[in-house]
Amino acid sequence: MPVDLTSVFPPFGLRVETGRLSLRYPTDEDVTELVEVAARGIHDPARMPFYVPWTEATGDTLRTNTAQYFWRKRAEFSPAEWALPLVARYDGVVVGVQAVETKSFLVTRTGETGSWLGMEFQGRGTGTLMRRAICGLAFDHLGFAEITSGAFTDNPPSLAVSRKVGYLDNGRMRLERRAGELAINQSLVLTTGTFERAGVTIEVTGAAELRRFIGLDT
Repeated sequence: MPVDLTSVFPPFGLRVETGRLSLRYPTDEDVTELVEVAARGIHDPARMPFYVPWTEATGDTLRTNTAQYFWRKRAEFSPAEWALPLVARYDGVVVGVQAVETKSFLVTRTGETGSWLGMEFQGRGTGTLMRRAICGLAFDHLGFAEITSGAFTDNPPSLAVSRKVGYLDNGRMRLERRAGELAINQSLVLTTGTFERAGVTIEVTGAAELRRFIGLDT
């Protein structure tokens, strides 16, 4: 009898839903769709919104690198260091990724959010809904005390999403974004007290099994 992969790797059982948006831990089938969304473009090539400029790769190289990222996060998942790079679907269509990553979570109770959307799905409020959904998961079901994020100051759409959700400025850093290129990164922090839910109802399944897997409920 085949083994249920959710019993072996509980993140596969996680579902976060709000209205027409759903987030879940990506299967290989999801990954094949995600790499195609990424290959069609996430941002203007003249800009670079990411700390690690992974979208400078193109074609099959970008597809391979993107797939390997998800496989690597699965392989490295442990209570000491884990990530939830969740595939986002809107009306059933894969639109991008909403992630949260953390180290030493049982001590720090904090993690960093990050996300991307295919260019054809941007400008519709989906990114804000994705962020509210994962923050609701983190605070209400996984015991987070705070959540951090960040964006370069020349990326106002990302900063606008963070501020809509309730993140507050938390200092700036001068970083080398691409070879020889200076960029200013705005750090942000969100707590349960500043989280702007905007009346959004967030439904979560599979959180109890995930809590045990990361060492919260042993």
